[in-house]
Amino acid sequence: MKIAMISPEIGPFAKTGGLADVVETLSQALARRGHEVLLIMPAYRSVLRGEFALTVSPLRLSAPVSNRRVEFSLLETSLGENTSVYFVRADQYYDREFLYGTAAGDYSDNAERYVFFSRAALEVLRHRPVDIVHAHDWQAALSVVALKAQRERYRELAAAKAVFTIHNLGFQGIFGESDWPLLNLDRSLFAPRHLEFFGKINLLKGALIHADKITTVSPSYAEEILTPEQGFGLEGVLRERAQDVIGILNGVDYSRWDPTKDPFIAQRYGEKTLTGKRTCKEALQLHLGLPPDPRKPLLGMISRLTPQKGFDLIEALFDQLLTRDIQLALLGSGDPHYEEFFTAAAARFPKKMAARIGFDEALAHQIEAGADIFLMPSRYEPCGLNQMFSLKYGTIPLVRSVGGLKDTVEDYNGARGVGTGFVFHDYHPHALREAIDRALQAFKDKRAWTTLCRRAMSMNFSWERSAQAYSELYQAMGAH
Repeated sequence: MKIAMISPEIGPFAKTGGLADVVETLSQALARRGHEVLLIMPAYRSVLRGEFALTVSPLRLSAPVSNRRVEFSLLETSLGENTSVYFVRADQYYDREFLYGTAAGDYSDNAERYVFFSRAALEVLRHRPVDIVHAHDWQAALSVVALKAQRERYRELAAAKAVFTIHNLGFQGIFGESDWPLLNLDRSLFAPRHLEFFGKINLLKGALIHADKITTVSPSYAEEILTPEQGFGLEGVLRERAQDVIGILNGVDYSRWDPTKDPFIAQRYGEKTLTGKRTCKEALQLHLGLPPDPRKPLLGMISRLTPQKGFDLIEALFDQLLTRDIQLALLGSGDPHYEEFFTAAAARFPKKMAARIGFDEALAHQIEAGADIFLMPSRYEPCGLNQMFSLKYGTIPLVRSVGGLKDTVEDYNGARGVGTGFVFHDYHPHALREAIDRALQAFKDKRAWTTLCRRAMSMNFSWERSAQAYSELYQAMGAH
């Protein structure tokens, strides 16, 4: 089949989070299965200035925005065999320092930027028709709406089926009614049955209504978004479409995340050679300025610093936590409040806590390899990748029973010899503290802990399984 992935970010070209990794690795896994995959994303500054082998397409294209047509050029490259990448180049929209906004907030013209991107992607596909148009997140949502609501405009894609993936329902692309003319849609679609949402435009809602199938990034998240707690106001729309909502767990790119061949870590190791993990722990402690001590449990966190990720629980628990005989290593950026909190905490407890604000690819691998326990106490978690990385590295995940965390980590029971991590349920500091204390107690039994590490490392969450599920979905939709 010919499959087009329309996404606001794709690794290695531009990345703010897991979405970029998912689209990159899923597309390559689909290509390995013999599908022809075509990726479309904006030509951001990171693309224009990156060391990518780009060619300029001879196509001269334009897309409608309000009552005008905006011209754009097309840059091309490939991501391995059977995978073409097209970049929509419109420098007035995308040649900026950041993808979506600055520390002060989102760019004020994001509605226009991503309405244009969605339309431009469809213009590209008129020249490169496909069987499946697979759009990701709100920034690509209008491509699904326009494809289905304006068939006469996109006749070349008349037979194409539309799939829309929700990576995080917390981000919906909500804009004021005054932006409606940008969309070039019939005014009748600004209604509760379509894109209207409490008097505003909701681009993601439009895609949920118009897509042939909706996928989420884990089976549990597909169920959770049907509830008021995690539906973010769209649970009613999703319940109406429940039979078309499918949860497919994201996979891990084990060519990058595997301690037996990781170039970033102090010593490579595997299930049978866990001594290398001790070397990685000592190297991490030294690198972060923590006293090297193999007996002290080292807890790691790599995350966006937002309330979604459970940092309010950690903050509430913090002083109690540091009365335990532990060390804590944190890498991340985000909410200024949490950046300041952890920076100050590391200054107060230099022998117990190290915080690095920002992102550092090498350090992320070193924390995965060097930590003993990995904390992910998320309020909600559509899928999560770090808990799956952690399993592979024998770094035992401690997670809340939600979304993809629930689908990938089994609670440890030493007496029964089962489990791959520590799971808690209630979103409350006491529940997190109890789970941490259970983990610290288990850590004292070195033989049992080694068995737990080996069991965790034997888990397989490769992209091949996810790509198979997507292939089956596409085929079931009647795409040929």
